[in-house]
Amino acid sequence: MPSRDYKEGFAAGWAHALDRYRPTHGYEEEEWIEETRSYGDAKRAAGIRKKPKRKQKPSAWNKFVKANSKKKKFIYQSGANKGKLNLKKMGVAWRKTAAGKKKR
Repeated sequence: MPSRDYKEGFAAGWAHALDRYRPTHGYEEEEWIEETRSYGDAKRAAGIRKKPKRKQKPSAWNKFVKANSKKKKFIYQSGANKGKLNLKKMGVAWRKTAAGKKKR
């Protein structure tokens, strides 16, 4: 969530931009003010206040990875990938489980 100072600064910048890019001819002062939108109007028009999307439930594969990612047999013990997760080996183990066989 942006801070209050940030919001105030953004609104001030918006007002400055409107003032800076005001047409120099063809408009009276009152007409220009009526036609331009304030920062609040633009924010409401953009629909800023939307509900946050809910996180998707973890799949069976995600649960399997979370449960087994700390196991020594799925972590490279040496070489360039030492300490990293061996996903190829984990995928083989996953396909041997009942949940992993469902989609094949």
